[in-house]
Amino acid sequence: WRSRKRKGSLRKRKQWYQRRVRADTSGVEKTRRFMLEWLSFLYRYIPVGVLEVLPQKINERPPYYHGRDETETLMCSGNCEDWVKLTEILLGKVPDDYNFIPKHVANSYTVSSVASTGS
Repeated sequence: WRSRKRKGSLRKRKQWYQRRVRADTSGVEKTRRFMLEWLSFLYRYIPVGVLEVLPQKINERPPYYHGRDETETLMCSGNCEDWVKLTEILLGKVPDDYNFIPKHVANSYTVSSVASTGS
């Protein structure tokens, strides 16, 4: 039930933003950018029922957990590519040359940067 509620909030955000921009290609890409920036903050918030230790401290990174379904697992991921997959579910396929770099790079990572640092 709760994972559907979180997916519903994504759909509501998408609908809200698309009402304010055109439905053409540039409008969809603005909506995608808005959603990706929003997801870069949203992934840090974990449903209380999933947390092992309460209360979570503000300066701690969220612990890894596996969501109740695939979409929720993508929502909790700190990987930018997973956020792009989420926007593909809601807005359709991204252009081949699309590259998302979050404004707050310290709070996210890409698979290639982890592989190159050996972490």
